[in-house]
Amino acid sequence: MNITIIGRKCSPRESFKERAEKKLAKVDRFFSAEADAKITATVEKSYQIVEITVTSDGMFFRAQEKADTIDDALDKCIDNLIRRIRKNKTKLEKRLKDVAFDSFASEEEIPEETDFEIVRTKAVAVKPQSVEEAILQMNMLGHEFYMFTNSATDLISLVYKRQDGGYGLLEPAAE
Repeated sequence: MNITIIGRKCSPRESFKERAEKKLAKVDRFFSAEADAKITATVEKSYQIVEITVTSDGMFFRAQEKADTIDDALDKCIDNLIRRIRKNKTKLEKRLKDVAFDSFASEEEIPEETDFEIVRTKAVAVKPQSVEEAILQMNMLGHEFYMFTNSATDLISLVYKRQDGGYGLLEPAAE
């Protein structure tokens, strides 16, 4: 697994980097050798945030946690990532054929999600808008996300509220 460690508003210590690599070894067995892991450590005024994104065989696995210390945030983030993998292990086994999920023992049992239930389907008109107009419309509706046609690119796009108070934009990747 290729590991990249980035610091925002900080420069991660060597001890943090070693600890992160050691902790990621727990999830390394789930992924191929070509998997990429990106760890982003952010320091805020009263807390530390660690975000881990693992890319393997076209699939993304992401976890983000905050805590008083960066090491606690890292521990929580790794636990969260493992919990998500276990919860969806049947579906993941079909996609990641070389994975040995059974070899990963757990003290706590997490019920596996086997079916997804769609409780509502809604058709929406996606009219051309700028990103700023879409964010305004999302806020006016009180939603957490909003789908629209980006007038600058003519692509279906999605804006969403982030936990840090900012906004995100999702657009289709050029192939």
